[in-house]
Formats: sequence, C-alpha cells, structure tokens
Amino acid sequence: MAILASINFQWVLLSATFLGIAAGMFGTLAYWKRQSLMSDALSHAALPGVVVAFMVINEKNFFILIIGAALSALLGAWFIHVIRSSSRIKEDTAMGIILSVFFGAGIVLLTLVNRSGSGSQSGLDTFIFGQAASMVRLDVYTMVVLAIAIIILITLAYKEWKLFLFDPEFARGIGLSSKGMDIAYMIGLVTTIVIGIQAVGVILMAALLIIPAVSARYWTQSFKVMLLLSGIFGGLSGAIGTFLSAQGAGWPTGPFIVLSASIFFVFSLFFGKEKGFIAEKMEFRAQQRQALSENEAPGVLKEGGHK
Repeated sequence: MAILASINFQWVLLSATFLGIAAGMFGTLAYWKRQSLMSDALSHAALPGVVVAFMVINEKNFFILIIGAALSALLGAWFIHVIRSSSRIKEDTAMGIILSVFFGAGIVLLTLVNRSGSGSQSGLDTFIFGQAASMVRLDVYTMVVLAIAIIILITLAYKEWKLFLFDPEFARGIGLSSKGMDIAYMIGLVTTIVIGIQAVGVILMAALLIIPAVSARYWTQSFKVMLLLSGIFGGLSGAIGTFLSAQGAGWPTGPFIVLSASIFFVFSLFFGKEKGFIAEKMEFRAQQRQALSENEAPGVLKEGGHK
C-alpha cells in the first residue's frame, strides 16, 4: 500500500478518475445517438495524428500530441461523412473502413518512428494500450482540465442534449441548430477520446466510452440517472484500474481500466433492475404467479366454460 502515498500515483489516479467520469457521461450521448462504432473508429483514427505530431516536433509534448490526435480523428470523421453521403456505402461500413485504414497507417508510422530510436525512447508506443504511469505532471493537468470541460459541457447543456437526442424536430422548432449540436457532439467526442489515449490507449478507449453507458442502461430508464450512473461507473473503473495496474512494474493501465469497467457490466447484466437477467426472470415468474392466481380466483370462468 506504499503506492498510495506516491504523489505520482495520486495524480494519475485523479486524472484516470476524471477521464472515466467524462468518458462515461459522453458515452451515454454516443449510446443514444447509436454511434458506438463511431467512438471506436475515431479512437483508432487518432493514432496517425499522434505519430505525425511527434515527427513534427520530435518530442513527447502531450498537448501537441493530442492536438495531432484530434485533427486526425476529425479527418477520419470527415472521411466517414464523405463516404456515407457520396456513395451507397452504409455508415457502419464506412466506419469500419476508416478504422482499419487509419489504424494501419498509424502502425506503419509508429514502426518507422520506433526504428529511428526516438519513438520507443519517448514512450510513444504506449499510446497503443495506454500507460498512465508514463504521464508527467503537465500531461495530468491537461487531461484533468479537458475532462472537467467535457463534464461541464454535458451538465450545463443537459436540456439541449436531451432534445438533440430524443426530439430533434422540437429542437429545430425552438431554434436549436442541429448542425451546431452535431459539431458540438463531434468535438466533445473527439476531445474525450484524445485525452484518454495515453492512459487507456487507442484500441481500448472506445470501451471506456461505451461499457459504462451500457452498464448504466441496465439500471434505469431515465436519461439523467443514466448519465449520472455512467459517470460513476466510468470514474470508479478509472480509479480501480489505475490502482490495480500500479501493483506491478510495467502493467498497462488501459486493459485494467477496461477490465474494471467489464466487472460493472457483468454485475449490471445479471442484477440490473431494468432487463437484467435475474430481474427479468423474477418479473416473468411474478407474472406467472399473477396469471395463475387470477385464473384460480372464485367466480372466474375457466377454460372450457367450467367455474
């Protein structure tokens, strides 16, 4: 437990917790917009931007790297839009194409940089699976500030997000710009992804967005409660995963965070009061008992016309 007294661990724990809260809350928006695969595509599309940004400045400046990642992810989103709007290819197929092409390009660039020696020395390859322990204090500050900005964006514009997702016609009727909300949604999604790729990695970042939201869905029908629960599940996953990964030298943070989130998902899958396996089973048996009791009640006409 000496690790708990480490100031570096405390900073990483704080940043991973805020990242989990922001990802969980924004993942709820992505869940209801039915764009889970978009999160996956954009997180993979961010990798070439990270490597190109490093090649330009030749140092691991987290702020510059996430700008490169954001530009690359936005370029990927634009290509998805172009493919979908100018061809008969469906959106999920376009996302799959962009995911594969951009990630492949990122791996090629990363291999070239690592062969030069500077990439591996700077820890650039940790962006694949994440390594929160490699973050310096400036990285932590950047991640926490941007994560708090995402949380504030969702909280202050809660009513607008709700209209945008569930009643777009009414939203347009009261003057809420669909295009403006789409742009805000995409910027928020890309920002959430890029601030997490160093801690969680480009491969697993989409999981931190989606798993807490899906877990929360098993507990409530309310959008507001789902946002709250998803943020709590994401924050706890970030904290628990960071603590577990700190128990061994070189243990990657991302997989431990995602595994922690998976525990919440499995628990919710069985015990969630909305469509959880056990809840559905209990509800089915309660309906069976009610049907039997009504059928056996005195004076009720039974099958075949006999009382």
